[in-house]
Amino acid sequence: MASPFIHLRVHSEFSLADGIVRLDALAKMARSQGMPAVALTDLANVFGLVKFYKAAVATGIKPIIGADLWLSNAADPNKPFRFTALCQDLVGYRSLCALLTRAYADGQHAGRACVAREWLQGSGEGLLVLSGAQEGDVGQALLSGNAVGAEGLATEYAAWFGGRYYLELQRTGQPFQEDYNHLAVDLGTRLGLPVVATNPVMFLAPEEYEAHEVRVCIQDGRVLTDARRPRRYTPQQYFRSSAEMTELFTDIPEAIENTYAIAQRCNFSLQFGIYYLPAYPVPEGAPIDEVLRANASAGLSTRLVHVLPTEHGRYQERLDHELSVIVQMGFAGYFLIVADFIQWARANGVPVGPGRGSGAGSLVAWCLGITALDPIKYDLLFERFLNPERVSLPDFDIDFCIEGRDRVIGYVTERYGAEKVCQIITHGTMAAKAVVRDVGRALDHPYGYVDKLAKLIPHELDMTLDRALEQEPLLRERYDKEEDVRALIDTARTLEGVARSAGKHAAGVVIAPSALTDFMPLFCEQGSRQFVTQLDMIDVEAIGLVKFDFLGLRNLTVIDRAVQIINRERVSADKTPLSIEEIPLDDAETFRLLKSCRTTALFQLESRGMKELIQRLQPDNFEEIVALVALFRPGPLQSGMVDDFINRKHGRAAIKYPHPSLEPIL
Repeated sequence: MASPFIHLRVHSEFSLADGIVRLDALAKMARSQGMPAVALTDLANVFGLVKFYKAAVATGIKPIIGADLWLSNAADPNKPFRFTALCQDLVGYRSLCALLTRAYADGQHAGRACVAREWLQGSGEGLLVLSGAQEGDVGQALLSGNAVGAEGLATEYAAWFGGRYYLELQRTGQPFQEDYNHLAVDLGTRLGLPVVATNPVMFLAPEEYEAHEVRVCIQDGRVLTDARRPRRYTPQQYFRSSAEMTELFTDIPEAIENTYAIAQRCNFSLQFGIYYLPAYPVPEGAPIDEVLRANASAGLSTRLVHVLPTEHGRYQERLDHELSVIVQMGFAGYFLIVADFIQWARANGVPVGPGRGSGAGSLVAWCLGITALDPIKYDLLFERFLNPERVSLPDFDIDFCIEGRDRVIGYVTERYGAEKVCQIITHGTMAAKAVVRDVGRALDHPYGYVDKLAKLIPHELDMTLDRALEQEPLLRERYDKEEDVRALIDTARTLEGVARSAGKHAAGVVIAPSALTDFMPLFCEQGSRQFVTQLDMIDVEAIGLVKFDFLGLRNLTVIDRAVQIINRERVSADKTPLSIEEIPLDDAETFRLLKSCRTTALFQLESRGMKELIQRLQPDNFEEIVALVALFRPGPLQSGMVDDFINRKHGRAAIKYPHPSLEPIL
C-alpha cells in the first residue's frame, strides 16, 4: 500500500496575516481523511503550539510542530523569501525558538520578522527544512534563470542541514509553478536532494476560499472587489485529501512518499504535568524549604502581637499545616519569590494591595507579608488556594499602584535575568459586533449600512452571531430576506472568534528557571524591545512555567496620593502621620458615606449596578461589604438570592437554617 500524503504546511488562524484554520477542526479533518499526522506551520510564530498539540493527541493524530519562516533577501528587503522548518525533537524545537526570537529581535523589516541566511549555519540542529518552493531563495534563483546560484544555495543548505533539507514542490495554481517544479526536480536529481510535495493550507474546505480572502483583506486594510489588490492565494489551498494529492503528483510519487517519511522523522513531544519553578536565590548551603519555614515563623511572631495569647496555638498549628503542604508540593521558592518582590515594592514606595482571591486564605502568605488579611480571623480556607489533592500551580493576584507596577517588573527582571523574565502574550479575536464591521468594510458596504446591522447585535458578554440571530427578531428578518445581509453575516460567522492580533496581557509575567527560549520563542512588535511570550497565559502554565500576576490598580495610586496630601498637613500641624493600614474597619463616618452610594472610584463598589445594590442593602459592617462583592455576580443576581439576603438583613424575611448545626457556618 502506498504511503499516505501528510500535510506539512498549514496556516491556522494564529498566522494572523492569513489562514482561518481552527486547531480543533484541523485535527478532526486529518483524522477524517485517514492521515496519521499533520503539521502546524504558522507564519513566523508558534502561537497555537500547545492548543494544536492537545487537539491532535486527543484525536489520535501525531502533531508535527514547525513554522513558516521569512528569509531575508539582501537584494530586495521588501521581498523576503520563504522556507519551512519542522522540529525533529526537543533540540530542533529549541533551535526554532532561538531562530524565531532572533528574527523578532534583530530581523524585522516592513512588519515581517525575517531570519538572516547566515544564522542558519550551525543554528539548525534538529530541524527539517523545506525549501519554500517557488517562494524560497532556491526557487527564485531557478525561476530567474540562475541555475548556478540555485545549485550553490541548495548545496550549502544540504551541507548545513545534513540530510534534513528537502526541495519543496507545490501545485496550487500559482503562476510559474510548473516551470519551477521541473527545474527543482532536475536540481534534486543532479545534487541527490529529496523532493517533497506540500499544499499550503489556508482553509479546510474549498467553499471557505472567499471567507479567507475577506480575512486577508481585513488584515491588509483592503476591499475584496479592489482589482489592484494582490492575489496571493488560490482556491486550491484547502485541506486536500491524500487521494487528491497522490493524483496531483502521480508523475512524482516520491514527493508524496517523502511527506510520510518526514512525519516519521518528526518526534518532538510536549510534556504536561511537570512544573519548572524559578530558582529563588538562597544563602549557600541553606535548603530553600528551611528558609521558607524560618521566614514564615519570624513573620508569625510579628503578627501574633495583635492576636490574643489564647489563640497562638491555633495559629502555629495552621502555619505548620500550610508549610507542610507547600513544601510537599515543591512551592517554597514560589512563596519566597512573591514575598521578595512585594517587600521590594513596599521598601521602594510602591503601594501594594492587601491581597484578593484565594491566595488571601493562606496564613503563610499573611506571615510573609504577601497579603494583609488574617485568614483565621475571617475563616478563609487555605485549601481553596493550594490543595495536594488537586495539583495546580499557586496563583497570587497582586495589586500594585499603576504608576509603580513597571518598576516592580523591572526589579524582577534585573534580579532573575532578562532572559528568564517576560510578560505574556494575549490575542485579540474577531468578536460578534467587530467581525460584522470588519467584514462589511472588506465587502465595501457603506458605513451606515454596516453600522445598523452591528447595532442589532445585543450588547451582552460573550455574545455570538448565532445567539444574536435567535434573540433579535429584526436581525433575523433581515438575514432571511436580504441576500447581501445573509452573505455578510455568513462570512462573519466563518471568521467569528478567529485570532486577529497579538498584544500584551494586562498583568501576566512569567519567570523561568533558565532562558525562556528553552521553553518557547518570544515575540515583539517592530521597533520595540518589549518582548512577550509566544504562548498565551493558559499555554504557558500548561507547559509548566509559573505565571505571576502584577495587576496595576489606579485606586492604590489615588489612595497613596490622598495619604501623602493628608500627611503633609498633619506633619505641618505636628500630628502623627496617618497610616492607611491602621484605619478601623468599623469607622461609622465611612459607613455613612458608603450607604449614601457615593462610591465612585471605590474599587469593586463603583458601578451603577453595585451602587443600586448598596442602596438596597445599606451595609453596616465589613462582612456585609464582603457579602456585597460576593453577591454581585450573574448567578446570585438572577436566582433571587440577592433579594433573599437583603430581605433577611432588614428583617422582612425570617432567617431559616436547614439544620441547627449549620447556623455557626451560615
